[in-house]
Amino acid sequence: MRSLKVSDVMWNHIEPIRCGVPLTKVVKTLLHNHVTGLPVVDEHRHVLGFVSEQDCIHALLVSSYHSEGEPIVDDVMFRKPLTVSPEMAVVDLAQNLGAGKPKVYAVVDHDKLIGIVTRTAILAELAHTGFGLELPKYASAED
Repeated sequence: MRSLKVSDVMWNHIEPIRCGVPLTKVVKTLLHNHVTGLPVVDEHRHVLGFVSEQDCIHALLVSSYHSEGEPIVDDVMFRKPLTVSPEMAVVDLAQNLGAGKPKVYAVVDHDKLIGIVTRTAILAELAHTGFGLELPKYASAED
């Protein structure tokens, strides 16, 4: 299990969010892909921020209440996201997960986003590897 790397469990088929995207499109992307958040990138796939369901809920509530128009992702994204290397051991990342930590990490190689890894994917892999559980993928490439 020690040799299992983040690159073995990351998802690389989900398109990241680009700066300037309306928040309603962000919400559709999160819901369609069954993820709680996604990295925000520039045109070169450099990670500039992270947007979560919680960010979207708060911004849409405030925007709706004050009739301020539709916010964009730049208005609400967290600008210092945590990233991980594709070479990081899954066991090491799992040990770092805890309360208040992100549920989704951007996987970055040579300063460019190459995928995401979720707590759900790590949990599923640990359960499968350690206990032989067969679990469904939540955001498969077929979706």
